Amino acid sequence: MSLYRDTGVVLRVQKLGEADRIITLITRRHGKVRAAAKGVRRTNSRFGARLEPFCHVDAQFYTGRTLDVITQVETVDAFAPGIVDDYQRYTTACAVLETADRLSAEEGEPVLRLYLLVAGALRALAGGERDASLVLDAFLLRAMA
Repeated sequence: MSLYRDTGVVLRVQKLGEADRIITLITRRHGKVRAAAKGVRRTNSRFGARLEPFCHVDAQFYTGRTLDVITQVETVDAFAPGIVDDYQRYTTACAVLETADRLSAEEGEPVLRLYLLVAGALRALAGGERDASLVLDAFLLRAMA
């Protein structure tokens, strides 16, 4: 039984079966991780709302055959409430997540700098102090370096 714990930002969610989802995260120590979250689409799910895009979470994973399985999740920062209210911030945050997903192509490859850039960009967008287009430009320039 191989358990590991890591903090990460949820990049993408996909449906899996009737009640499960595949969650793609960019994590601090393990890079990009694709993991199955069992039963999160049910109404009585314990951690379904924590595994949505723009969420910064601390998760525990169990190593599976093809996909890891998420067994526990705690919210570190919820960036979504500050982002989804404004369309420009929302589209910018989506571009940040898509770029991070594409740049971290290999699963399990450490991408600490990209993880920190994504978390910082989402924090800046959720705060609303800076213009969204400037945050996106700064993120893209730093991510491509």
